[in-house]
Amino acid sequence: MEYRQLGRTDMRVSVISFGAWAIGADWGRVSEEDALGALNTAIDLGVNFIDTADVYGDGRSERLIARVLKGRRERVFVATKAGRRLNPHVPEGYNYANLSAFVERSLRNLDTETLDLVQLHCPPTPVYTQDSTFEALERLVQEGKIRYYGISVEKVSEALTAIERYPNIQSVQIIFNMFRLKPAEEFFPVARQKQVGILARVPLASGLLTGKMTPQTQFSADDHRNYNRYGEAFDVGETFSGVPYEIGLQAVEELKAALPPGYTMIQAALRWITMFDAVTCAIPGIKRPDQARQNIAAAELAPLPKPYMDKVVEVYDRYIRQHVHDRW
Repeated sequence: MEYRQLGRTDMRVSVISFGAWAIGADWGRVSEEDALGALNTAIDLGVNFIDTADVYGDGRSERLIARVLKGRRERVFVATKAGRRLNPHVPEGYNYANLSAFVERSLRNLDTETLDLVQLHCPPTPVYTQDSTFEALERLVQEGKIRYYGISVEKVSEALTAIERYPNIQSVQIIFNMFRLKPAEEFFPVARQKQVGILARVPLASGLLTGKMTPQTQFSADDHRNYNRYGEAFDVGETFSGVPYEIGLQAVEELKAALPPGYTMIQAALRWITMFDAVTCAIPGIKRPDQARQNIAAAELAPLPKPYMDKVVEVYDRYIRQHVHDRW
């Protein structure tokens, strides 16, 4: 496993880490046994960074992580997110009173005295220029409730605005995968200059980039790939990276056909992300031990050859760019 420094923090984290949305909710049923097995397997294989949020299963994800870490000796860093518990989800809700309450709840769920990293959870765009929000985060650091803070964004423009304005942002979580190239073009150079860590979320485009989906694939009623296909519940970019499903399938078939020997589609998609040195880690969702093993194996693979890297750009330009590039 390769480890990279997360921003200007003291955390060196595994390049393939653990996205814990799926063990909370919104991805179909995940049994407690599978969730705990996935977490333990990932840690056994060198993963030392887990990304979760207080709303994943209304705290289920955080509580499962706490149970696993209680029985382990390894130092595993946990990042959580705050803000989506707000109802209504409005900029003025991102204040000290609310953020402090959310942090206290996460501290209890994770059974810890200090949170390693708290990220604003895709807040409304005005929050990225709302000084009082970041003053609240600074206060929580001073109080010892959180060690570091970062942001999880929908748009490249939001990330750029925030890190220019608030120098203590240590990390940006952003959708980055073979179907989302804009961050590499516009955000990564600035993040590298400012030594801001990058957590690549939705690395498999909600499963599209596994190469296992077909036009006949069915998703359960409690899976966002069913109920948020057109952005009915939250930003459509969170589901299949905002790519129309049928078009994504066509693009993946071309990427699969061009795979270098020795790679599965999943492993190529994850290895592609780690080819970018500005990225700290990819955080694929993991629901079962076998998924943990397959995802983490990508970290051990040789660099992808240049013709395949070029193929990704060519497929993106032909199929994907018109649907996502200017939107996010």
